[in-house]
Amino acid sequence: MAKKKKDKGGVKGPPAWMVTMGDMNNLLMCFFIIMMGDVTVSTADDFKMIISSFRGNLGMMEGGQSLSKGSLAEMGQTMMSLPSTDKGRSLGRAVTRAMELFKPEVTSKTVRVTEDERGLIISLASDFFFDPGSAKLKPEMRPVLAKISNIVRNVPNFTRIEGHTDGSTIVQPKGEGYKTNWELSSARSLAVLQHLTDEESVNPKQLSSVAFGEYRPLDDNNTPEGRAYNRRVDIVILKERFIEESKDARISRPLPDEEWR
Repeated sequence: MAKKKKDKGGVKGPPAWMVTMGDMNNLLMCFFIIMMGDVTVSTADDFKMIISSFRGNLGMMEGGQSLSKGSLAEMGQTMMSLPSTDKGRSLGRAVTRAMELFKPEVTSKTVRVTEDERGLIISLASDFFFDPGSAKLKPEMRPVLAKISNIVRNVPNFTRIEGHTDGSTIVQPKGEGYKTNWELSSARSLAVLQHLTDEESVNPKQLSSVAFGEYRPLDDNNTPEGRAYNRRVDIVILKERFIEESKDARISRPLPDEEWR
């Protein structure tokens, strides 16, 4: 007489391949979420549509939904050509180009090219481009501003021109009377902006002028070297801040505070 097999009991689980498939779907979802880090989702409906494409694809549920035709259709095929990605790349190219263009000035320490969380910063040492207490551009500044304009015109980013001084009392040149470092830094920033728009045909909507006076130093204002380092005009090509055309004829773009958002 044949022996009966013992019933091991317990709940029968899903096949092992289903567990692996679920893990793979989870990894794919994480991959696409990471890729979307550079993509701007314009509306809540767009976001819901993206999430819905994964719904039903996790675990053991039946197949999920796909994106219908529209602004987000074929996202996987066009991810690297979306506008925000292209704009980010254009700033990266601008950094590389600036380093090449300003090699002579960087070597002579009249220009510094750096990058921080704001974007690309081209710092002009005031002592080489302005007389003490003056906001009149020296002739030596014009070729440098021509190089800057070539960079700014080729990116869609907002560009902020920041005037800075040291903490010293202002020397009063003939014909120019600036009472405070605020006024001097503002006048220098505006002089650079006006040259870029009037002489180099940079889009005025792309530019803004800011004065910081002595209150954003890079070095110690108690030493001659530190003060020289602090006297500067910074051309800041802002990261992730782009000029965009208005989709509504009733709204004029750029908006008043668009580059600060």
